[in-house]
Amino acid sequence: MSELKEIHTKDGSISLRSLIFQENFHSLEGALKETEIKFINPSDLKRFKDKSLNVLDICFGLGYNSASLFSNLIRQNSFLNWYALEIDKRPLEYSLGNKSFQKLWDPKVLKILKSLSQNCAYKDQFFECNILWGDARETINNIPSNIKFDLIYLDGFSPQKCPQIWSMEFLEKVTQKLSTHGFLITYSSSAAIRKTLINLGLNIFNIKPNFVSNNIWSNGTIAIKIIDEKIIQSNLSFKKLSLMEEEHLLTKASIPYRDPTLNSNTHEIIQKRVREQLFSNLKASKEWRDKWGMTK
Repeated sequence: MSELKEIHTKDGSISLRSLIFQENFHSLEGALKETEIKFINPSDLKRFKDKSLNVLDICFGLGYNSASLFSNLIRQNSFLNWYALEIDKRPLEYSLGNKSFQKLWDPKVLKILKSLSQNCAYKDQFFECNILWGDARETINNIPSNIKFDLIYLDGFSPQKCPQIWSMEFLEKVTQKLSTHGFLITYSSSAAIRKTLINLGLNIFNIKPNFVSNNIWSNGTIAIKIIDEKIIQSNLSFKKLSLMEEEHLLTKASIPYRDPTLNSNTHEIIQKRVREQLFSNLKASKEWRDKWGMTK
């Protein structure tokens, strides 16, 4: 754990900071709070009461997103087929050994997490869960091709820090696994990620923030294949992109991350994008920031 540092967030939940990526796993406002606002609320899980659903959690990390998912589904008798992709076993081991994390969850949730940590799987009459350890660019190929997901959570380190899971090529694999009416949910509001998802044929919505300021205008992105107005109107997290956000997609910031061989390292992917931005005729993102009063 020398590369991971414990962080205490404002809502009392614990998180970690990666000293390699120089980035926290969660916002300092709260790990549990972030999970609820950016992933669980947009999922609108009540849709699946007494029904079955397939969920894919990419970059499982400490397990907050899926632990909260499990907790909600236990209470509504849903049948869950769940997969997760994660490269590092240590965050989950840390969570399971932390008393404040343990206190957050129903005993069954902890039972599932322990089984995933020890056996990579869990199964009972309601839940069938499998976690695939390793590079997500490879392990995603081990998910049965016939499974389409109703929810896909994409929660890795930021694109600038870990572009491997945000590349056009990897996201193409991810979107191919999304069901016709499924939601791909991520905390990222990056122009590059949003434009990539649009280029892959998805419709993009903003996850509505609790309040709006010059630098807090989004809690993330929901991407869907087919727009169902009834679902969108009933989900309080959906918000159409503003003119500001649409213009963001016309700047150099929207140029995607590329990893054609799906085995490039961080430096190679970043440098490829920097070169493409350099020769692009798109508007500089600074012009966009200046126009809309962004301070960073």
